[in-house]
Amino acid sequence: MAGWKLIAGVDEAGRGSLAGPVVAACVILPPHHPITGIRDSKLLSEPMREQLFDAIRRTAIGWAVGIATPREIERLNILHASLLAMRRAVEQLPILPEMLLVDGRHPIPNCCLPQQTLIDGDELDERIAAASIVAKVVRDRLMREYDRLYPDYGFAQHKGYATPLHLRQLQRLGPSPIHRRTFEPITRMHTLPLEANQACSKG
Repeated sequence: MAGWKLIAGVDEAGRGSLAGPVVAACVILPPHHPITGIRDSKLLSEPMREQLFDAIRRTAIGWAVGIATPREIERLNILHASLLAMRRAVEQLPILPEMLLVDGRHPIPNCCLPQQTLIDGDELDERIAAASIVAKVVRDRLMREYDRLYPDYGFAQHKGYATPLHLRQLQRLGPSPIHRRTFEPITRMHTLPLEANQACSKG
C-alpha cells in the first residue's frame, strides 16, 4: 500500500443479529491523527465506543454509513446484503479515497475503487477498526429507536442478537416487522400477520 495517501477502512455491524438492518461504515482517517484507543468495536465498552465515535467524526477526512434492510437481507442473504451496505457507505463518502481496505475475505462488488480485503481486519488495521466503531454505534442507536416502536422485545438491551431474553420474547410474541424471517429460529416459527405483530409489540 506504499504510495497510497487516502485509504478508507470499511466494516459492518449486525451480521449475526436476528433483527434489524446490517450497517456498514467507511472511514478515511488522516495518516497522523490524535485519536488513541481505536480497536475492534467488539473489544470496547459501549461508553468507549461512543467516545471514539465522536472523536472519529471530528477527526476523519471523510466518513459515511450504508444500510441494508431486513427485507434486503432476506432477499439477498446476509453476505450480499452486508456487501451492499458497504457499497452504499462508500458511495456516500464526501471525498473518494484512493483505496479501500475491506474487512473479511470478500471485495465489494460493483465498486470502481481499488480494494484489498483483510480477514480479521478490525483487529489488524486501525482504519477498519474505526469503521467497525462507527458501524456499531450507528446500528446500536437504530436498535434503540426500534425498541421504542417494539418495546416488548428488548432491542435496546440485546440489539437483536439471540440472547435468552430475545428468544423468550420471540417465542411469546412471534417475529416483529424488523425480524429477519430467513434466520433461524424465526424460519421455524409461525409468522403472525404484520398487523398482529405490530399490535403485540406495542402491548
